[in-house]
Parts: sequence; structure tokens; C-alpha cells
Amino acid sequence: MRTSNHYPVHGAGLGLRRSMMGETLTVDQVDFLEVAPENWIGVGGRYGRWFREFTERFPFVIHGLSLSIGAPAPLDEDLVRAIKQFIRDHNIRCYSEHLSYCSDQGHLYDLLPIPFTEEAVHYVAGRIRRVQDILEQRIAMENVSYYAAPGQEMSELEFLKAVLEEADCDLLLDVNNIYVNAINHRYDAESFLMGLPGKRIRYAHVAGHFDEADDLKVDTHGAPVIDPVWQLLQRAYEVFGPIPTLLERDFNIPPLLELCEEVERIRAYQTSAGSRGQGEQPLRAEVMHGR
Repeated sequence: MRTSNHYPVHGAGLGLRRSMMGETLTVDQVDFLEVAPENWIGVGGRYGRWFREFTERFPFVIHGLSLSIGAPAPLDEDLVRAIKQFIRDHNIRCYSEHLSYCSDQGHLYDLLPIPFTEEAVHYVAGRIRRVQDILEQRIAMENVSYYAAPGQEMSELEFLKAVLEEADCDLLLDVNNIYVNAINHRYDAESFLMGLPGKRIRYAHVAGHFDEADDLKVDTHGAPVIDPVWQLLQRAYEVFGPIPTLLERDFNIPPLLELCEEVERIRAYQTSAGSRGQGEQPLRAEVMHGR
């Protein structure tokens, strides 16, 4: 387990959305905020001023939508340079992206799965290294939800770990994605969690999803977090310590006070995990092994 000063932020965070304009959010309610940089780069006017007020008051991380790290098309280096300037302009603590792709000749609205192959590991890792070279800093890749595994030659966990190792990048741990994938692809969620390289985790996501069927869950970020996902998050804290964790909500967004109740639940679990861990030998996922 890493010490708290390893992490770019601390505590419990919330994804900031434009629909929240006009509502009051205080540092007592959330410890940090997250946005997608593509939604804010170059934004001026009242939205730009509103966003600047938040970046001056709260620690921020950014979670990209369109880097498309696994795409066959050339890397969008202009986007990377724009994100680099955005990071500097707003004192962003960490930049993360999805380990997937969403473009070729144009951008799609879905995150598509990268084939779990050795060839794809080398290809994706090389593109991540190029992004890190341009940014002059490390990035974190998120374990993503996926609904098909074309050309699979290795497990999701093996692929994820191989990319992180070869690219020498960090991990954004998405707890809900583990739960969703474990059901959809019939593997054990806790075993997957235990196999992750804890030393690479920068922060975590937790979110709700849609139940299409008993054996098909869809990662929508459009509902409250359910108990099995909360339990998996608590298990993550037992293994890795109280990782900074952010609540995602992109659709069916309730009043801010309702969201803050879920944020407070994250904080309570972190406090409980921190109390249990005082004076104990930290657990290491690499020893115990093991989106």
C-alpha cells in the first residue's frame, strides 16, 4: 500500500457537471473534483468563469474521453498538447484516460474494447509512452467496462497489467467496472481486484450501472451505487488502503445534496479503513495475489 502522499488528491471526490451550475458546493462536502478536459478546453464566458472559481477552490483531476489510445488512427497529439496547457492553466493534479478506443476516421459515442493480445499491448503501451513524453508527466489508464472480447489471447487482468508495466504508467481503478465485467464475463471480481498492481493506483472511481439482465450489466453512471459495488470498494480499501475515490454520475443526475450523501458514504468507508489500518502491517496486493 502506498502512503497518502503518493496520491495526487485525498479523500472523497465528485464529478463536476455543468448541470450543477447554480448549486452550492463546499470543501466540507467534497475533497476534490473531476471533469473531462474536452468539455472545458477553450470554454469562456459564464461557464468559463464558473469553472475557474471551482479550480481555484478545489483540487482537480481530469478524466479524458477522446484520447482513443487503442485506435488504429494516428495519435491526436494536438489534443494532448491542449490537455498539457489545460493542466498547467488549472493546476490539475492527475490526468487519466480509458484503456479503450473511440475513433478511427471519426469519433464514436462508445468506448470500444482493445483486443487482449500481445501485439495490442505493445501498440497501446507505445502510444501511452508518447503521450507521457509530450505531457512530461505520467498518466493513469482506467480499467474499462467492455461487452465483447475480440481476438482474446490473454485475460483482461493480464492485458491490463502488461500495458501498465510496459508503458510504465499509472492506474485509475474503476470499482464498478470490475463488478460489471465480472458478471458479464463470468469471473470473480475480488480475485481481479487482488491481482491489480496496487503501487500504480492513483485514485478510484465508483458509480452506478443499469441491470439489463441478471447476467448483463451496463456501465451507465446513471443510477446510485449498489451495495455489492460498495462492498467491493470496501474490499479495495482493505487491500490497498483508503484510496482517494470519486463518485461518477453522468445521467439522471439528482440534486447535489443527494450526490453528496454518496460522497459522504465513500468518506465513511475510508475513515473506517484508515482506523482499522493504524498500527497494522499494510496489505500488498502483489503479495496477496495476485475498469
